[in-house]
Amino acid sequence: MSDRERADAVYAALLTRQGERWVQPRVERTRRVLALLDDPQRAYRVVHVTGTNGKTSTSRIVESLVRAHGLRTGLFTSPHLVRFTERIRIDGESVADAAIADAWDEIAPIVDLVDAELTSVGDAPLTFFELLTVLAFVAFADAPVDVAVVEVGMGGSWDSTNTADGDVAVFAPIDLDHVDRLGGTIAEIAAVKAGIIKPGALVVSAAQDAAAAAVLRETAAAQGATLAVEGEDFAVTADVLAVGGQQLSVRGLAGSYDDLYLPLYGAHQAFNAALAIAAVESLIGGGSRALSPGVLAEGLAESTSPGRLQLVGIAPTVLVDSAHNPHGAAALVRALRTSFDVDEWGVVLGVLSDKDAAGIVAALVPAAARVFATAPASDRSADAEALADLVEQAGLPVTVHPDLADAADAAREWAAASERRAVVIVGSIVLAGEALALAEAEGWKGGAA
Repeated sequence: MSDRERADAVYAALLTRQGERWVQPRVERTRRVLALLDDPQRAYRVVHVTGTNGKTSTSRIVESLVRAHGLRTGLFTSPHLVRFTERIRIDGESVADAAIADAWDEIAPIVDLVDAELTSVGDAPLTFFELLTVLAFVAFADAPVDVAVVEVGMGGSWDSTNTADGDVAVFAPIDLDHVDRLGGTIAEIAAVKAGIIKPGALVVSAAQDAAAAAVLRETAAAQGATLAVEGEDFAVTADVLAVGGQQLSVRGLAGSYDDLYLPLYGAHQAFNAALAIAAVESLIGGGSRALSPGVLAEGLAESTSPGRLQLVGIAPTVLVDSAHNPHGAAALVRALRTSFDVDEWGVVLGVLSDKDAAGIVAALVPAAARVFATAPASDRSADAEALADLVEQAGLPVTVHPDLADAADAAREWAAASERRAVVIVGSIVLAGEALALAEAEGWKGGAA
């Protein structure tokens, strides 16, 4: 069996488990597995990242900055766009198939033992995400890495990633999402996310809604942690459009950094970069030592965020964005307006049934000239016809398409009719992953539709 086949077999085994949407507040199960493995998550320093929007991009920028310092890095993010090994990265590359398969062989006897313990007391076996977290922590220890940047799967306090003790806790903007699991108010959601703050940790946060900010301050004080907040302790001081991204200046915790090139579009990415810089200042020098300008420039210049305002097609221009809630959709609209010279945007839209489809549509209205409604390839997809009804109610022209390929063909044909038109595919991380694969298979960067 090849290494790829072994890794694919690991993923197949994970898929037999309760899916990552099946969540219980039971972090102790993951902690039990890790304890039997001699706590691999304690073998390296950890930057722990949570929030509602921007946490994946922030995590990737943090990892790039840490790696630019010459440290070996691990990065754990979710979900994946194309292949599950994307979620676990070593030194900027997806974990090797052999490494993930070896990690699975290492944990399998322990998994069987803990599954038996859980079953004996009437509890459910270990889940997809619990085991993926363990795999990541083991792979990082086996590498070994110096620093792991770990993105929370959902929430914070009872997420399986909270078995790691974050030296630095990072909070991207907190908004309403997963309200069925995390709570119906921003304060309730913030309370769950604040659970990643460990005693004596260094905490950095994006600017937050007043309710979320109050929760973070209270929790940090209770844990004896220091809290630095965007706009007060660090900030973006300048941001201008540049070819392929933007040029920005940042006032950090320990220094000011000017004329930094960030190869990502959107003002929200500039704020993510400032948050990442503050996090790395905290990690490297406790927030009191400025970063080397050369190292900082290198780390930012090599930052990537697949599926986030990613250019996947030319002639016509096609972007992919994984915004899947109103807050993310609103950030996308702002970025489309400020970063691209386009008169009309055709929006290929597909969402999952547990998302706020009406809110996403409302957020997209200011940018969309036409919508091509479809459904992601998921058993949780919202009905495309129902989605189209929401679009019609919002006053936009819309057509319904059975799958992404059909919707993308129609959208690209529409956009090709004018040099002032372009397409953005949005609404779901699942849809974004499909779009990346489709764009590559059909060669969208190779010419006109």
